[in-house]
Amino acid sequence: MKVTISGRLEGYSLEKLRGDLISGLIVGIIAIPLGMAFAIASGVKPEYGIYTTIIAGILISLFGGSKYQIGGPTGAFVPILFAIVMQYGYGDLLLAGFMAGVILVVMGTLRLGALIKFIPRPVTIGFTAGIAVIIFTGQVANFLGLEGIEKHEAFLLNMKELGMHIHTISVYSVITAFVCFFVMLITPKLLPRIPGPLLGLVASSLIASLFFSGHVATIGSTFGQIPSTLPQFQWPDITWERVVHLLRPAFIIAILGGIESLLSAVVADGMTGGKHNSNRELIGQGIANMVTPLFGGIPATGAIARTATNIRSGANSPISGIIHGVVVLLVLLILAPYASHIPLASMAPILMIVAWNMSERKEFIHVLKSRTGDSLILITTFLLTVFTNLTTAVEMGLLLSVILFVKRMSELLTVAKVLPDPLDKRSKVLPSMIEKGHNCPQISIFTVEGPLFFGAAQHFEMSIRNTIHFEPRILILRMGKVPYMDTTGESTLMSLVKHFHKQGGQVLLSGLNRQPKEVLERTGLLDRIGLSHVFEHTGDAIHFALTQLNADQCTGCKQFAFRECKEFHL
Repeated sequence: MKVTISGRLEGYSLEKLRGDLISGLIVGIIAIPLGMAFAIASGVKPEYGIYTTIIAGILISLFGGSKYQIGGPTGAFVPILFAIVMQYGYGDLLLAGFMAGVILVVMGTLRLGALIKFIPRPVTIGFTAGIAVIIFTGQVANFLGLEGIEKHEAFLLNMKELGMHIHTISVYSVITAFVCFFVMLITPKLLPRIPGPLLGLVASSLIASLFFSGHVATIGSTFGQIPSTLPQFQWPDITWERVVHLLRPAFIIAILGGIESLLSAVVADGMTGGKHNSNRELIGQGIANMVTPLFGGIPATGAIARTATNIRSGANSPISGIIHGVVVLLVLLILAPYASHIPLASMAPILMIVAWNMSERKEFIHVLKSRTGDSLILITTFLLTVFTNLTTAVEMGLLLSVILFVKRMSELLTVAKVLPDPLDKRSKVLPSMIEKGHNCPQISIFTVEGPLFFGAAQHFEMSIRNTIHFEPRILILRMGKVPYMDTTGESTLMSLVKHFHKQGGQVLLSGLNRQPKEVLERTGLLDRIGLSHVFEHTGDAIHFALTQLNADQCTGCKQFAFRECKEFHL
């Protein structure tokens, strides 16, 4: 794969560069408080969020598959990263992020980008809403200025901590938080061109510094001074034991990062009418997540809100994403000492609003109102995300989705006994002819509709066996509406064929589609049935079956199931 972005810069001009400069500057300013906030919420130092914003932001724009994608730390990663830090430590988080990058590169190289789209919507809505709840509640302590709070991985334990320390509430922190919150709400109406989070952060920080100095916890007092230097390169200590130990969280980071980055790219396509390259996007995300941990950064992915802001601000190419990273780098080098004075109470409303915006509450309620299996998947994924962890939630959500999918697909298979309508010129076969009392003791015809797979195989066999209360000489299966057959379906059909052959009967197939035919050819069942017993049209199969009848048995039969039956009575 080419490592240049020249293919996405065709027709580039100074006017487009101007748009990229403006959008890159705006998004870069927005990304600074978000980068620090997401890092703090993830249980690591704020500067690591800044490093991630710079390095991952630039690399995702360079190597990704979307022209407008803005990458960096996101809220979706907060619960999983915090859990890793609590369980394994910061050092293992870096290795898990590096491993996730490798997984993403492999996925993109193997062209698995399209597979991400098969993750059910109720699963993504469920864990996104769960993550929003975790982020929102996780900022209550900073919003209220509570003291002595011990962070836990479990949601209920964290809620218990809030209850135990609610008496330590700080009026100064609450005022600071409300100032930031109020400024963020009114900024879009009064000053739409200025990022609300930045203005709220600056205004509340100034007020806290002037009037509440020493009474409100700041980034500096909690985490130490933010260094105004570039991060140091450090190769992680990779051992086989650590790799095996971190494989599961690394895989979750990779899957979650892949989902969010591709969702963000789809949103960008919808806003611009463009088309992203999903496999290249995964590779770009992978490269960014392999390099970022080497400089102390946390896992990153495409950020939907920042990408949308990038487009609305006039972005024209990946240059805007690169500029956004450079802007953050310059701020780090020049203004880092001032960032240390930012109150934690000022960061809390920013993350709370992020959580509210990412909660997908309208989609959540919409799926919930459907009262279908999707509602069960949604609620299960949501509750497990909040009360256990994201890994368990995604696994159980996908498992439930597969089970419900199999159930739904099995219900699509219908097996109906039919006979030709003698009044129809084309001799169309209909189930109603059986209902009118017509039948044939020697020939049974069944129309099979739907996929013949492991979830429906037993229904297929029992429908035929329970319907045939006698042993016909010939069984005709109309397979024209069977689009798919797996080995379980083939095995069930094999059992049916063996049974009829053992009784001296014959099985005829008509309208066999390509995929089922290939399965029957590979397993040898087609040869057992006999190519002479496979027909393109049902009419041809019926004509052949009529030549195989026992004429003596037809004598005296009053069914007249076929037009030709009269000939046997002459």
